[in-house]
Amino acid sequence: MRGTIWNVDAEQPSLRERRRLSTRLEIARAAAELFTAQGATATTAEEIATAGGVSLRTFYRHFRTKEEAVAPLLEVGAEQWQAALRAGIAGMDAGRDADPGPVIARAIAAMLAPADDGGEQLGWVRGLLVASRTDPALAEVWSSVNSRSEAVLKDVMAGLLPAADPFTLRLYAAAATAAIRLAFESWADDDAATGAADGALADDPGVARLAVDAFARLSQGLRKHPA
Repeated sequence: MRGTIWNVDAEQPSLRERRRLSTRLEIARAAAELFTAQGATATTAEEIATAGGVSLRTFYRHFRTKEEAVAPLLEVGAEQWQAALRAGIAGMDAGRDADPGPVIARAIAAMLAPADDGGEQLGWVRGLLVASRTDPALAEVWSSVNSRSEAVLKDVMAGLLPAADPFTLRLYAAAATAAIRLAFESWADDDAATGAADGALADDPGVARLAVDAFARLSQGLRKHPA
C-alpha cells in the first residue's frame, strides 16, 4: 500500500485531478492516524482537517462525514490489489497457469507483501478495522470499498478467465475479495483481543498468509467446476 496506483491501460488523470486525489489521500491518512490513535468517536472533522493541512470547508468539499474521509486510503489498497492481479495476468505462463487459482494467490501475496513504509499504512488499516468494531459508519465505509473493489475485480478477472461466463467471473471476484476482507478482519480481531496497538507490521506475514489460505478454501468449489 505505497500510494495511488494508476491503471497503465487507462487514460491518465489531469494535473488538477491528480492534485484533488492527492489532497483526498492526505486527508485520509490524517483521519486514519487519528482514528487509530484515539478512535473515531473521539475525533472531530476539525481535527482531521487540521492534521491534513486543509480548512474545514475544504474537508467537507471532499467528504460528507469524518468516517468517509478514510475511504481513499482503503481504495489505494484496492487499486494495488487490482494492479497486482493485472501484473500476474500479464506474466502468466499458458502451460503452467491453466488453473487461475495460483495466479490469484500470488497476486494476493504480492499485494500484501511488506512495504517500504515499514507497514505504516497496513497498520492504519488494521487500526481502522479495530475502531470500526464500535463505529457502524466506519464499518460501512469498509464494506462499501470492498463492494466497489469486487465490481472492478470482476472485469479484471476477465483477462484471467477469457472463456468464463459473467457469473463465474463474479464468483472468482467475490472469493478473492472475501479472502482479503476476512484476512484483514481476522488480523484486526487479534489486535482487539490482545490490545496490541501496532506491532512489527513489516515483519508480520500474518495477513498475507490468512488471505492466501482463505482464497484457497473459498475457491475449492470453483476449481471443481472450471470455467
